[in-house]
Amino acid sequence: MQICRIGLDDTDHVEVGCTTSSFDHLLTEISSSMHCKVIERRLVRLWPFARRRTRGNGALGAILEIPDNGALDLKKICTEWFSNLLEQVRNHPPSVFEASPCLVITFDQTPESWYWDAVRKHVDSEKLLEDALQRDVIVLRTEPSFGVVGACAAISWENNANSSWELISWRDESRIGTQRILSPESVLDLEKTHPQTFLNRDPTKGKGMIAPRTPCPVLYGIRGSTNTAVESAHHWLQSREDVERSVSFAIHRTNQLSDDHIESSTSGTVTSLPEETKGGHASLSVFSSGRSVKLVAFSEGGPVNGLLRSLIPGDRITWSGLLSPDGSIHLEKIKLDFATARIVGRPLCCSRTMRSSGRGQGIRCLTCGRIERRSWQCVEFETKMGYSVGEWIEPTPSNRRHLSRPLSHGLPGTN
Repeated sequence: MQICRIGLDDTDHVEVGCTTSSFDHLLTEISSSMHCKVIERRLVRLWPFARRRTRGNGALGAILEIPDNGALDLKKICTEWFSNLLEQVRNHPPSVFEASPCLVITFDQTPESWYWDAVRKHVDSEKLLEDALQRDVIVLRTEPSFGVVGACAAISWENNANSSWELISWRDESRIGTQRILSPESVLDLEKTHPQTFLNRDPTKGKGMIAPRTPCPVLYGIRGSTNTAVESAHHWLQSREDVERSVSFAIHRTNQLSDDHIESSTSGTVTSLPEETKGGHASLSVFSSGRSVKLVAFSEGGPVNGLLRSLIPGDRITWSGLLSPDGSIHLEKIKLDFATARIVGRPLCCSRTMRSSGRGQGIRCLTCGRIERRSWQCVEFETKMGYSVGEWIEPTPSNRRHLSRPLSHGLPGTN
């Protein structure tokens, strides 16, 4: 027997299709046509700023064990399947981005940099394609081959201590486009009865997070810390009368909740007041490592946006965020390390605010005439703003990226 890896990406359309479902059909075809063992399936999320993001911004991969003489059979099966996939893609409704599927097969180790580049920055698909072909990777593709980036990332990712698991359950194709049957009570009970699963719901908004809201074949996805935990949770859900029956499911090891898209957390001193843009987004400048950096917090970030908007020059902060193509940092987590005192006004006398007596003359009470040295009344940051110094802040669960690691899973910078 020999080990091989296969990867697939960019089969999605905004209205139809699903790469997870397509990949499941491929593995079913391989398993039914030749002696094969699927050692592990993988779901790899990619760089959030990628211009050609597929709907879930993720690629699929698998590690297979096949007979020593099975390489040609595997290639034949994959080639026929890929041809049929292209026929389906050609029938997709018009869209801004047409699907650009790519399927890769390798029997050798590929550079782990293919993964790290795809999860942290823009990758030139043509250069990567050339590199893959030089390394004897079998590449089935369209022209242009944008899907090669995710497909190569999927075969190059090596799991680590921060990897997690996701069980994806698919629904009957005749029901695609209809409302999914998945009661709020079932999701709430799932969270209580299966503590090794996570991100099942957003308690701040009282809504479930395991079912997609698009007309795709996926019924739900359950995330957890082990493969047995997500499988147990799936069978438990399927035993309930208020949950739709699934036709199949598969368990994937994933890079979700890993923070792999972020290199490290960074500290700096605030040098400007926050600027607010249309929609409630906010930004400010900080000085860090000898240069000025622009931090951005979108309104969807909730608590992160709120903390950023409350900062003033002199505050010192630590943050974890994603470097955007324009050079700014899009915040995912933030912590206030030191806060300067906030000025709330002049001192009081006779229940009224004391006023300036003029240049160099201090301040005086307009009621009793008392004169004091010019001063301001200040309060501590926590008293005025309600945020705690030294506490990490993150968005609500439904507003976090797939790759972002919740604080409950470890502090930033501990990869």
